Amino acid sequence: MSERRWTRRREISGESTPSPAQRPLNSGLSRRQALFGLAAAGAASGLTLNGSREAQAQSAAQAHIVIAGAGAGGLTAASQISQRMPNARITIIDRQERHYFQPGYTLVGSGVWNEGQVIDSTERFLPRNVDWVRADIAEFDPDGDRVVTSTGQEVAYDYLVVATGLHLDYEAVEGMERSLIGNHGIASIYAGPAEAAASWELMEAFIENGGQGHFGRPASEMKCAGAPLKFALLTEDRLTTRGRRSGAELHYHAHNQGLFAVPPVNDKVKQIFDDRGIAARWEHVIHAIDPGSKRVTYRTPDGLTEFDYDFIHLIPPMRAPDAVVDSPLGWQDGPYAADSWLEVDMYTMQHRRYANIFGIGDINGVPKGKTAASVKWQAPVAVANLIDVIEGREMSARYNGYTSCPLVTRVGTAMLVEFDYDDNLTPSFPFIDPLTESWISWVIEEKALKPTYHAMLRGYA
Repeated sequence: MSERRWTRRREISGESTPSPAQRPLNSGLSRRQALFGLAAAGAASGLTLNGSREAQAQSAAQAHIVIAGAGAGGLTAASQISQRMPNARITIIDRQERHYFQPGYTLVGSGVWNEGQVIDSTERFLPRNVDWVRADIAEFDPDGDRVVTSTGQEVAYDYLVVATGLHLDYEAVEGMERSLIGNHGIASIYAGPAEAAASWELMEAFIENGGQGHFGRPASEMKCAGAPLKFALLTEDRLTTRGRRSGAELHYHAHNQGLFAVPPVNDKVKQIFDDRGIAARWEHVIHAIDPGSKRVTYRTPDGLTEFDYDFIHLIPPMRAPDAVVDSPLGWQDGPYAADSWLEVDMYTMQHRRYANIFGIGDINGVPKGKTAASVKWQAPVAVANLIDVIEGREMSARYNGYTSCPLVTRVGTAMLVEFDYDDNLTPSFPFIDPLTESWISWVIEEKALKPTYHAMLRGYA
């Protein structure tokens, strides 16, 4: 059965079983190795659960805590605060009734998962004692200790947790709009499950027809900066697996002189790109796209340059949502001011000018930390320090910039890259070399990450 037909059959039936070409076992794993990998994946998930069983003192304080956003950061904060502050009144504000497992978008976009595997409901992860206002935040008024929703409701707070996520600014690329994804050779896994699935359809067409493939990333801060590399490598792997590699040229447009911020990882990825014939172009930032003629324009130090493309993975610049941009909450100067990232202390997650406000997740203007793994480490710090502030103590918790990127290199292999603010590699598993492509890191990505993430949303972190 062809992989296209297998994928279509799964979409119709709702099956989650991968096709033969998608199974990690085809990467040379024995049954015994695969079982061991699954056991290790369970252990990875269990680390989160076991950590939650450590005794954490509850606070008897009474306060109204508003959480802006019900994504990964907001739901995790709601769960942890409700567990540690049983007398608090907690309100979460977000109109989105679906919850998306965004770390899985790369797997959807490369045909490993179907889009239903990354879609869940917000309500399933919301503690029962949390009030849910189904609306967007239209205005932050930190001087008045209140927010205003998109329905005009004013919600006052004693303390505020900002976990709004970020805005994908597709319109900042001349000629681009979100509705173009899935057409004219334009892929973009970031926009959502449907767009990730449409990106897989375009990848399949590119595999069949060949031509010029373009990949890259914006110059702005962005979520999961490893995903652009993963998507390029998975496209190359799919071409090779199908025997179609010779019909395609692959170009990765780096926004600076490197591929990854951590030097040893950068060197390793450069080596992989060289070995697999993915040509890097340095200091090329996407400026405009002409979908009709399939031409893309990049800004370079020497001016604008144009290329034809047949397939392009377009990642837009990213910035704070409008409600944060239009508020006093963003950085007023420095590298995070232009895109209005939340002005928090990089170690405590407390706002630097408003002591009763904390930030979690993508919205934070910190040197690292726009991944789900960062939320897992930021949320306990923010919640612990929030409780310390409420009870009149010095803040006791610190975030060291921990970020994790399971850097998928093929269907069946990955590198489990973990690092901190200082670009130190911080591996969690002594038996996994973070700079070696391995099947066990793939199993953690494909099998263990989602249950670990769900445990995090329920407060186990």
